[in-house]
Amino acid sequence: MRARDCTAVFHGRLADIPPAAWDALRPDDNPFLSHAFLAGLEAHGCLREELGWQPHHLALYVQDRLVGAAPAYLKYNSHGEFVFDWAWAEAYARHGLDYYPKLLCAVPYSPVEGPRLLGDGMSETLLQVLRDECLRHDLSSAHLNFLQPDAAAPADRELWLERNDWQFHWHDAGYRDFDDFLAALLPKKRKNIRQERARVAAAGVEITALHGDELDDADWRFVHACYAATFEQKGNYPALTEAFLRHLGNTMPRQVVVFLARERGERVAMAFCLRSASTLYGRYWGSLREIPGLHFETCYYRGIEYCLREGLRRFEPGAQGQHKIARGFLPQRTRSFHFIAQPGFRAALRRHLAAERAQVQHWGESLQAQSPFAAPPVEAR
Repeated sequence: MRARDCTAVFHGRLADIPPAAWDALRPDDNPFLSHAFLAGLEAHGCLREELGWQPHHLALYVQDRLVGAAPAYLKYNSHGEFVFDWAWAEAYARHGLDYYPKLLCAVPYSPVEGPRLLGDGMSETLLQVLRDECLRHDLSSAHLNFLQPDAAAPADRELWLERNDWQFHWHDAGYRDFDDFLAALLPKKRKNIRQERARVAAAGVEITALHGDELDDADWRFVHACYAATFEQKGNYPALTEAFLRHLGNTMPRQVVVFLARERGERVAMAFCLRSASTLYGRYWGSLREIPGLHFETCYYRGIEYCLREGLRRFEPGAQGQHKIARGFLPQRTRSFHFIAQPGFRAALRRHLAAERAQVQHWGESLQAQSPFAAPPVEAR
């Protein structure tokens, strides 16, 4: 469908779009693209202009029917994106130009792959409207972050520049249970994991997997306190509010998964995850005390066990973390695409990103060589 056949509207809040109409455009049950998740961020104080976020969601209508959409934001900084373009902003500033605001199509605070351009056959129309919006309002750029691997890339690769990086994902290659997964690893890697798990068990820590409707009031307070403390310890601002986390528990209770660790009955750590029908997404970790091996046990091993028990095929534990390879998480290329409105900067960044992609590819080859598996897993991508 062509842009002139649709009416394009930019909404200042997702609540202006009916939840059923938005969710009907999702190709799967990815929780991060749900109306409940995205609107919840806005309703519960996680997205504010003082934090650099201004909702600017794109919707395409034929008469009154929603046929295409994209979660979009005017961004006044680059926090909470995980595709790092601070150097681009500095280059603009050196030339006396404003990089911010820019137009971002992404899921806030969530470096997870997924659909970004919603609606059957609407991708190129949505991209055209996003590009036109940049030019109409003299914005520096538009960005499409963490596009899922099987989604079509923008057709015009002269205008939309590709950028790559690596994350580390676990894939179920038909394992019967955790021991079967361990049996697929090299002996040294298998031994190290068993030793890490044994240290946690020896410390008397018990870990329970709870869904959103199984957490009590004290659990929710603890989960948010752990999340906030971890962010503050690292010098980051904890943008997600306790009300937002509780909102997820209320609106998508069986897609919220929390691994809650107790020592002698006292809560000591947690890992907060979301899930779809096929994938577990690790999001946030926090701990009140240092216990050897507890981070790996709570954030990785219990997640793998959960996937095997629930029939999930994939586990994305979050951005970065080369140490994940030794624990069975293999490199997975990520993709983002960037429209730079200023032709001179676009040409310069095209050259830069070509060189960067070559470096990323070389790094990926070295990462693949670090595989802990005795043989390549059948379903690893």
